Amino acid sequence: MQTDRKDYIISAETDLSFAETVNRTRDLLQAAGYGVLCEIDVKAKLEEKLGVEREPYMILGACNPPLASEGLNAEPDLGALLPCNVVIYEREGRTRVAAVEPERMLSIVGNEKLESIATRVREDLARVVEEIAKG
Repeated sequence: MQTDRKDYIISAETDLSFAETVNRTRDLLQAAGYGVLCEIDVKAKLEEKLGVEREPYMILGACNPPLASEGLNAEPDLGALLPCNVVIYEREGRTRVAAVEPERMLSIVGNEKLESIATRVREDLARVVEEIAKG
């Protein structure tokens, strides 16, 4: 896994194809206890709505129900920041996966009760990204 210069994501490149990366990411998220609540095929939507063609780009909205429940109990407005997005895209023939950096994202809330949740989510998402990078 490589650390990206952008501190709001955890990201890596992989030698897997786009489709393989999407499927592997779904599987790894599920194994880590996260369901995929939504999938947005950005490429298809932009082509449909704007006639814009681009390389494949998928957003997976991932959620760990026990952690989400704990977070919502501590901060009812937290739902505005959920689910945790994981993106898979192709750029110049390379496939990348990037997940939101939960500690950074939840730090804007200013609720100490969310710190341990953010740490756990970060560990989980970093493991998923690291596994994708291995191929």
